[in-house]
Amino acid sequence: MSVEKLSFVLPVDDLDGAVAFWKDLLGVEPTFVDGDRWAQFDHAGSRLALAGKDRASDSPGVMLKVSGLEALCDALRGGDSSVSEIVTGAHERRSVVTEPGGSPVVLYEPLPR
Repeated sequence: MSVEKLSFVLPVDDLDGAVAFWKDLLGVEPTFVDGDRWAQFDHAGSRLALAGKDRASDSPGVMLKVSGLEALCDALRGGDSSVSEIVTGAHERRSVVTEPGGSPVVLYEPLPR
């Protein structure tokens, strides 16, 4: 298992409005928008993801792109965090781990292309 990328994710109810806000604030176009489901900005060496209709959690958190998702989830089960079942989305497989302080950590592995 390895972590390949760390991103921040914000759940939003109005994806179009959130994209417009962050576009104005950051001064850059989003790098990816998937309808009303998802958008992301890659800027200043970081990624900010906006989760619309396709969200793993209703709380802001971090997202880790990983390889070996199943092995990592298995290793985390039984510890001080809760680990959801792995679900398959439009572009990835993911699991939500709730860290001991209650914040969500979305672990995801892209689907093969």
